[in-house]
Amino acid sequence: MPERQERRAYLSRLNRALALYVLGLLAFIGAMAWAEQRGLSRQWIGPIFLFLTVMAYAGIGVYGRTTDPDEYYVAGRRIPPIYNGMAAASDWMSAASFISLSGALYLQGYSGMPGQPGGLAYLLGWTGGFVLVAMLIAPHLRAMNLYTIPDFFQVRFGGRWPRVIAALSAVLCSFTYVVAQIYAVGLIASRLTGVQFEIGIMLGLGGVLLCSFLGGMRAITWTQVAQYMVILLAFLIPVSWLAYKQLGNPAAPLVAGAQIDKIAQLEERLLADRAEHEVVAIYAHRARELQRRLADVPAALEHERRAASQRIQRLRERNADVGLIVAASRELATMPRDEASARERWTRELQSLNERAHLLGGLPRHGQAFAGEANADGARARAEAELSRRNFLALMFCLMVGTAGLPHLLTRYYTVPSVAAARTSVAWSLVFIALLYLSAPALAALVKFEVMNNLVGSRFDQLPNWLAQWAHVDAALVSFEDVNGDGIVQFGEIRFGADLIVLATPEIGGMPYVISGLVAAGGLAAALSTADGLLLTISNALVRDLYVQESGRRASPEQRVILTKFTLLTVALSAAFVASLKPSEILPMVSASFSIAAAAFVPAMVLGIFWRGTTRAGAVAGMLAGLGVTLHYLLSQVDLVRELVPQALLVNGLWWGIQPISAGVFGVPVGLAVAWLVSLATRPGRVPRVVPDGL
Repeated sequence: MPERQERRAYLSRLNRALALYVLGLLAFIGAMAWAEQRGLSRQWIGPIFLFLTVMAYAGIGVYGRTTDPDEYYVAGRRIPPIYNGMAAASDWMSAASFISLSGALYLQGYSGMPGQPGGLAYLLGWTGGFVLVAMLIAPHLRAMNLYTIPDFFQVRFGGRWPRVIAALSAVLCSFTYVVAQIYAVGLIASRLTGVQFEIGIMLGLGGVLLCSFLGGMRAITWTQVAQYMVILLAFLIPVSWLAYKQLGNPAAPLVAGAQIDKIAQLEERLLADRAEHEVVAIYAHRARELQRRLADVPAALEHERRAASQRIQRLRERNADVGLIVAASRELATMPRDEASARERWTRELQSLNERAHLLGGLPRHGQAFAGEANADGARARAEAELSRRNFLALMFCLMVGTAGLPHLLTRYYTVPSVAAARTSVAWSLVFIALLYLSAPALAALVKFEVMNNLVGSRFDQLPNWLAQWAHVDAALVSFEDVNGDGIVQFGEIRFGADLIVLATPEIGGMPYVISGLVAAGGLAAALSTADGLLLTISNALVRDLYVQESGRRASPEQRVILTKFTLLTVALSAAFVASLKPSEILPMVSASFSIAAAAFVPAMVLGIFWRGTTRAGAVAGMLAGLGVTLHYLLSQVDLVRELVPQALLVNGLWWGIQPISAGVFGVPVGLAVAWLVSLATRPGRVPRVVPDGL
């Protein structure tokens, strides 16, 4: 009875603290809105949102600092299910979910594109994955009182290799994931403060380290609860505002469906628009010109340089404006330096031009079920529809199974008091995630209607300043050009990147700039919360599961915590360096990590939990086979790898047309089959069950 009263008092204190925090957050947003109306400059609003929110997270991190191993690794196993569900939702609401998901739905519609599967597959796969976590994984791991995912493989199978492979796999998939988060941190921080992208990365990274470096899982948990409230308000306020503006009802998930029919009508009008056809023809002509350059890259590069030099000379001879001369000189300076870089750049530009050399800017119709028409007469259209359906299902499978294997997510359920609390915590996670995921398709539809109905048809000389400002942050985020020279914006002349749609929603919808600052703070919170958990997972795997175990050195628990902290710092700086290179958009990087986690962990983990006959050799063989097939298929599609590795060693083309981000669809069944067969071949006798039978 005293223990129950103590838990109730603890929960009551947490509820009061959360209520005060939410009231303070709302008061802060209200104060910023009032200050904007009173004339506070936009140049101050962004930095204030960035500084105060990051300082709030850092304050929680400092308050939760600890060197106690149980607190540092699993938050003392006393987090109430509802708060752990909130923290898990924040951990899950990465930059991919907050920033890129609605953007992907905007660009890909519900179906995805022929060469880029996605659309609703992300929503269905990620939410379905939590069902697998609740049914197959989380309660069983919690019952074993572990600290990390590699701990499970060591306890269940024994020996060093299951633990080593699991630790290396955790580092691999988590590092890929954390690079995407830090990329998003740099994107948002640079937009809020106006600094360069690389400096923005370092500004945001300071907030990450203050949370995860000092207090481990204890500080991260309460920071993520605080970040979830920022994420929730930052997502729901603009989508509700936009729904009320367009439809007179703020319940966006319930009313946004009405805009789908209107978008379909606008798409029909754009398909028949003569100006849109002119834009497509010009892009097709540019694509043909670029193909001619690629046919003889050295000669084309020399011709481009000579033409640029002659242009500068003519401008100087005519005493032209200095700005024109500087622009021409800059164009010459940014030309490719050698044949390889020219070929890479022009190939990338050709791909973009080929996409835009189609009506609707190369985007599929928003409400289309799958690319192509399943009931079309042409064999090509039917094959395209079948391929689109196959990639949709493959991606959804990888995201579901990958969710069940992500180390940083599963570790969250080590922090609750009991097995029953782990199940309840997963349920709360789904509730808190659904609050945002149900609004993501609505936001995509509302923004697309806003762009088609209001931005398209306006004049180029009247375009809002935020377009140029976002293009200055990263040219891949937005591009616009009066291609046919009529001074009017056509849909095919303006292109958004997936990472822009949510961040620019307030500006697209004409909302006060304070909402832009709030949305950027929400995206920053999403990236920071996931980065915290990922960095802790990587550092734990490197120190607890590899260095200490493999070196055989005796280290006190406090020494392990200190070593983990400094490893975390090193990993964070390494991820920041990779992110500064802008390797890819956020969503593809994150999707690849799901395939890796699915193939490396889930087959051996599920067999180890539910089949007593799984052996150490079977687990090792299954993990290596699944991970090997997945990485082989993923890397075989990377241009740099194809240049460095002999073609005979790589996958030639696509297997059954499946895109590389869904590589786990091959690795998971291979890993499962290999683990099962090798376990049968090496099974010495009855293997004791590690997980309690009462589950």
